[in-house]
Amino acid sequence: MNGMSVLMKETLKSSLPSPYEETGERQPSVNWTASPHQTQNQWAPWSWTSQPLELHTFWQFRHENPQTKVGGPPPEGLPGFNSGVMLLNLEAMRQSPLYSRLLEPAQVQQLADKYHFRGHLGDQDFFTMIGMEHPRLFHVLDCTWNRQLCTWWRDHGYSDVFEAYFRCEGHVKIYHGNCNTPIPED
Repeated sequence: MNGMSVLMKETLKSSLPSPYEETGERQPSVNWTASPHQTQNQWAPWSWTSQPLELHTFWQFRHENPQTKVGGPPPEGLPGFNSGVMLLNLEAMRQSPLYSRLLEPAQVQQLADKYHFRGHLGDQDFFTMIGMEHPRLFHVLDCTWNRQLCTWWRDHGYSDVFEAYFRCEGHVKIYHGNCNTPIPED
């Protein structure tokens, strides 16, 4: 049995608290400088990764499927998700028969086999594989909601394509200091 799928099933399905669960505590509120769009039928607003990580991770699938968008840079490609900043519609996930099926070990293995995927980033890898198969379940936020600052991939074999992934125009709402990069103080 795949350890990741067991963990996902136990943690994300059976242990998720209801948003209306009586905890005796006031529900937290979030103040946004802008509003990320979310529809009732989508599980989550996510941002694409701004790194060529999935270009690297999905290399074999891309080699066998040269016309695929999997691992390609935005906006036309499917670069994979970054879970540094995400909003989850937990109620929609709990109610979704599709999500329940995708948590089954055999389904996780089927996706991993299809994409020749051997990830190491847990939830980020899981949701990236789901996003390749079912992109309509996610509302993709623009890069300003998760401005990733890491430049590691530029210096490690991907300098020729790095800017296509890293480019981000607009007023940054959330900085993500991945790879221990300093976060601007503006």
